[in-house]
Amino acid sequence: MNALWRLLLLAGAALAFSANAAPGDPDRGKLVYERCQACHALAYDRTGPRHCGLFGRRAGSVPGFAYSEAMRRSKLVWNAQTLDRFLSNPLKAVPGTSMGYAGIADRGERADLIAYLRQANGSAACGRQ
Repeated sequence: MNALWRLLLLAGAALAFSANAAPGDPDRGKLVYERCQACHALAYDRTGPRHCGLFGRRAGSVPGFAYSEAMRRSKLVWNAQTLDRFLSNPLKAVPGTSMGYAGIADRGERADLIAYLRQANGSAACGRQ
């Protein structure tokens, strides 16, 4: 298969994923985020890194946060797709991560959480409005 066909197949798969992915409800996502607050906060680091500025940020790059070597080397850039994959099973997505959480199995809950995080990143809590 030539490179053009591969590119077309990848583009089609990306469109199919985005068409099938639920947009998520940020209000329901805020409730899901309550589980995350055992280790994370929006605007400051806790056991886990802050979530403000998450979208478009390279994984393992918050200055001063002690990430696992696996996360620093993961080459992930956080967006809806990478977050969905990571949140479904962090230990599978980034083997060796120090985020010892089994993940969120429910695709709808992940979509809601991602919608909440996207909304929160544009909020006053993250210094924006």
